[in-house]
Amino acid sequence: MSLHTAPVAAKDRFESLDVLRGVAVLGILMMNVQAFTMASNAYAYPPAHMDLTGANLTVWYISHVFFEMKFITIFSALFGAGMLLMVGEEPDAPRKLHFSRMTWLLVIGLIHMFGLWFGDILVTYAIGGFIIVFFRRMSPGKLIGWGLFWVALSGLLMVAIFASFTLLPADMGPTDVGIAYSDEQLAELVNTYQSGYLPSRIPNALNGLGNILMFAFFGGRIVGVMLLGMALYKLGFLLGRWSVRHYVIAAAVGLGVGLPIVAWGGQVAIDHDFSLDTMWIHTATNYGGSLLVSLGYAALINLACKAPWLKLIRAPFAAAGRMAFTNYLTQSIVMVFLTVGGIGLGLFGELERIQQAQLVVTVWIVQLIVSVLWLQVFRFGPFEWLWRSLSYGQLQPIMKVKA
Repeated sequence: MSLHTAPVAAKDRFESLDVLRGVAVLGILMMNVQAFTMASNAYAYPPAHMDLTGANLTVWYISHVFFEMKFITIFSALFGAGMLLMVGEEPDAPRKLHFSRMTWLLVIGLIHMFGLWFGDILVTYAIGGFIIVFFRRMSPGKLIGWGLFWVALSGLLMVAIFASFTLLPADMGPTDVGIAYSDEQLAELVNTYQSGYLPSRIPNALNGLGNILMFAFFGGRIVGVMLLGMALYKLGFLLGRWSVRHYVIAAAVGLGVGLPIVAWGGQVAIDHDFSLDTMWIHTATNYGGSLLVSLGYAALINLACKAPWLKLIRAPFAAAGRMAFTNYLTQSIVMVFLTVGGIGLGLFGELERIQQAQLVVTVWIVQLIVSVLWLQVFRFGPFEWLWRSLSYGQLQPIMKVKA
């Protein structure tokens, strides 16, 4: 990102940021696919919808340990870093363009949320963007302190809600507390999504409104991670400026400590058949452990960016990262086409978790290929171009200039 109308020149780009962003935007689909293809309750309470045995349980466990909250954490940290890269730290740095960008991001996010998918993250990012710009001149230490404060505050609220289930009477179950549908409600929901686009907008809109309201409680995690991303940018971590030794240490600590914590919590959930009175355990362990795992992933990716022999492997992910906005929105368009009836195939409630994972891998491959091919001809992805043009108030050049 740049303060100027012209895009950042290739030689001035930080490859590590592009690769990290590409990996992150692909990784988040492994979790988002659940909310596209089955009842949204199944994200927090897996038995709420579809089979959860055999290979499907294995997919849930792998997703929980290696994907849930990890890639959205990286994505959010990069958003904070990107804001700092664009606006700068100078006290008199112009913020008009930043606020224009966040306003249009909010507009696009609302269209995405209610027109396509209630799980939109752009609205949250826009709100967070309006907030974090006022923290940009803080030292890395203060940014880390504020970031961890907001992350911890949201975490305590989330864990408290799930921990309250331990106080429920023995005769109360998941449907009584609203984290699962009755068989009749589930059948009606599936029929609504399969019957057509307009009928499906009703439950989607209700979930979208809930998503916006939840920002007051859990938006602190996103804002906090953005602040952490700003700190890691200032410290050079996200820019590949650390030594190989320090990245190895960060990866070892992040993954060596974080993964066992998350894996243990997921196993507790399985061993107790996802009972309400133990939900707080795998929620809490993943909430905290995901921060460490994300740090470990980011360290590994930065190590990969230091290896010349991995250049060809990095290139597609860097391209996907430069088109992250387009790839994110395109994922929604594809998923809505596949799951909603009338305008698409109406596969909502038909794809088991193993099939969801296969679908995600297919989308990954397609987006990596298309991103490389698109950027051979164009400067930006189509939605990046749209967002940029709206922010500047004039159409931006999109075609590459031939030498």
